[in-house]
Amino acid sequence: MKVNWKAIAFFLLVIVLWQLVSSSGLVNEMLFPGPLKVTSAGFGWASSTLLEDVSISLWRLLAGIILGVTLGTIAGMLMGRILFLEETAAPLFHMLRSLPPVATVPLVIIWFGIGEEAKIFTIAFGAFFPVWLSLLIGSKSIPIEYTRIAQIFAKPKIETYKKVILPAIQPFLMNGIRISIGIAYFMVFVSELAGASSGVGYRMAVAQITYNADLLIAALIVLGAMAFLTDYFFMRIYRRLVHWGET
Repeated sequence: MKVNWKAIAFFLLVIVLWQLVSSSGLVNEMLFPGPLKVTSAGFGWASSTLLEDVSISLWRLLAGIILGVTLGTIAGMLMGRILFLEETAAPLFHMLRSLPPVATVPLVIIWFGIGEEAKIFTIAFGAFFPVWLSLLIGSKSIPIEYTRIAQIFAKPKIETYKKVILPAIQPFLMNGIRISIGIAYFMVFVSELAGASSGVGYRMAVAQITYNADLLIAALIVLGAMAFLTDYFFMRIYRRLVHWGET
């Protein structure tokens, strides 16, 4: 793997400038702590509940993504291949897609309370629509010649889906999942602010209430690192599976 030395150098420069500004007296160090204090807070968190918080947040993320992506894939493919479903159901789905996912949180709390079901539903709602829209577009963009050739060779419908439709929509599915992952991370944070007792988002909420900027910034860095690593490993899988349509 090629090392991006320019990015590393820029990152180190930002860290040095951050520390200089924080310790210069120009800003309140309690509100804008430097990387040394943030690192110390991070080590303190690591010695207590960091692994538990990260694992719980990742479990919620995974459960929500699996639910949202599965339902989005089914709905997108059905509406993309069946005109009647698209004409009747797609307008409602487009309206729901226009809603900010965070706007559903109060209603979800009324429906499910503040338990795990509410958090997973909220994450799944955010993850659903990028996959649904990508599959709707992808299914409609398959050239009709592909399916006609399969019909000429008397391929069963299951075989047609397996050998023709699924490979054609694979790039659309992977792009939709990538977008869904980003939205799901945002929704993990939002859902853990509303009545959670664990998780990275919950830890950030506690740090905000107690004016613990050191821990708050450390938690932000952890959440950002989680999202970055998830996207990094997803893209490695993406490039192995998809050889065209990369973004």
